[in-house]
Amino acid sequence: MADEMSGNNINDSKSCSSSSDVKEGGDAEHPVLQNWSNNSDAFPPPQSPSPSPSYGHWSSPPTAYRPLRAPAVHPMMASSGIHATLIPVPQPLPIPVALPPFCFQTPKKRIVSSLDIEKFHTSEAGKLFLGFIASLSHSIKGHKLSDYCSESLLVRTLVQILDLMIVWVDEILPLQQPARYGNPAFRDWQARLQEQGPSLVAKLLPKELEPAVMELFPYFADSFGNATRIDYGTGHEANFAAFLFCLARLGLVNEDDYQALVSRVFVCYLDLMRKLQTTYWLEPAGSHGVWGLDDYHFLPFIFGSAQLVDHKYMKPKSIHNEDILENFSKEYLYLGCVSFVKKVKKGYLAEHSPMIDDISGVPSWGKVNSGMLKMYKAEVLEKVPIMQHFLFGSLIRWEYSMG
Repeated sequence: MADEMSGNNINDSKSCSSSSDVKEGGDAEHPVLQNWSNNSDAFPPPQSPSPSPSYGHWSSPPTAYRPLRAPAVHPMMASSGIHATLIPVPQPLPIPVALPPFCFQTPKKRIVSSLDIEKFHTSEAGKLFLGFIASLSHSIKGHKLSDYCSESLLVRTLVQILDLMIVWVDEILPLQQPARYGNPAFRDWQARLQEQGPSLVAKLLPKELEPAVMELFPYFADSFGNATRIDYGTGHEANFAAFLFCLARLGLVNEDDYQALVSRVFVCYLDLMRKLQTTYWLEPAGSHGVWGLDDYHFLPFIFGSAQLVDHKYMKPKSIHNEDILENFSKEYLYLGCVSFVKKVKKGYLAEHSPMIDDISGVPSWGKVNSGMLKMYKAEVLEKVPIMQHFLFGSLIRWEYSMG
């Protein structure tokens, strides 16, 4: 995840209307694993992978293909002795609205160790943030992206802002260079974000909340990758979720907006990020490579699996059906992710993305979704290299009792 923003015109001082502050109720180094059974919500256990079979002219293994090798899990994962059956599935939680008097501040990094991770997840802030992710997942359950949903003025404005940022990519052309990854033109795009971003965020706020820009913009600015390293990863994606969470804390969005936050706002954000990734070829930040779920994203797999829960016809193994991917990838985020991965990576899915391939063997989308939520907590929100860049202010509070 990106370091703290440089070149930011937002003042570091607090913006307080009173000495009162807004109250809020917030190390696992390895993900949770378990032995697979039909009663479990996690994914199959790791074993030593064996070479994948060849399929000649096939662009992907046949629809009925099931790998004989064991599920692909990063070797570091195998040492965890924690059983996923002992870890509860994250549940949706209502987000309390912060009340005036406000004391907005530039958010700062606080997490530096595994102990800090543990303290964060036992705090109210940590529980609420994970509950917010689960709430977004629940809101899109059983819905196609094109289904009708309530779209507030803020949702429509945020989509317009993201659409404008997509236009910036067309205006700032990649530079000619021998290296495929890390096109330096991305820094020009980021410079425009730093210049125009605060005013764009201000468009989302009523006049009385305009001082909140100083707290909201750092989350927003760090949602699109790092200009120095020219990379992007799940930490930046988590910052965009934190930005949406802060809007909920301010009462600017509520549970009636959650479906639109996924099917309209997050989809537009994903379109922007894929355009940035394939135009400037951003380096994957902290990717597990072939062992990982995806080089850049995690949340669309959570939301996408929720969409397909209890679907009459499509099962997890349906990702191997090219007709299904072609016809439904624009309606279901999970299928869109698989389709995108297969376009940008060469070879068979079982070879370049074995974890996605293995998850297709899970019997139901409900189990995939609950397993994804557990995996997100373990693989993103409990990783110090990712969470050490997470920001805390008055809306996502680092409680003094946490150290």
